[in-house]
Amino acid sequence: MPPVAPNRSTEDYLKTICLLQHDKARVSTSALASHLQVADPSITDMLKKLSRRGLVRYERYRGVELTHAGKRLALKIVRRHRLWEMFLVQFLGFSWDQIHQEAERLEHATSDLLERKLDEALGFPAVDPHGDPIPTVDGTVRDTTPTPLGESQPGSVVIVSRVSDADPRILKYLTDLGIGLRKKIRVWETIPFDGSLRVQIGTRERFLSAKLAQHIFVETS
Repeated sequence: MPPVAPNRSTEDYLKTICLLQHDKARVSTSALASHLQVADPSITDMLKKLSRRGLVRYERYRGVELTHAGKRLALKIVRRHRLWEMFLVQFLGFSWDQIHQEAERLEHATSDLLERKLDEALGFPAVDPHGDPIPTVDGTVRDTTPTPLGESQPGSVVIVSRVSDADPRILKYLTDLGIGLRKKIRVWETIPFDGSLRVQIGTRERFLSAKLAQHIFVETS
């Protein structure tokens, strides 16, 4: 296949497939359409184009998966996105709920040289401001198995290692609660009938809904 000159649309599709794929073999076109907010027919047309270029394997009714070449390009974009998120927080004073859309714009205009300089200026970070691993230059992603806060045992003390960045409103609310990366949380009680948690954050006791707890991942203290 001829080499592909990446463009924003190609990069967005590959990155989204990569983030949705996780341990699953394939991503459904409906999930991709929902995430990208694009109509199903447009999704199908684009996947056929990417398939012809050797970046994805697409079968109708069976979804899509990245090829080796597609994954390599997707991880490059993920890396640049997360490096820019770190830069926006560390150097420009953005909060973690403000950085996603800005990084979305910047990731597509980043050269290899700028990426290297960005990484160096940041001190070669391993994770982004939300705790997501930053792929290395060679496309290696640190293997993580985060534990949802809701699975913590009463009486345990845990440390926040990752927070979902799917909804900036949740990130802002967590900031208001005093929750951030590396923050200690003492779990006092799990409420049986609805799965909510009674926790201590700093000196304050809080109740967290089961839904909110699903967005917080922790490790043992």
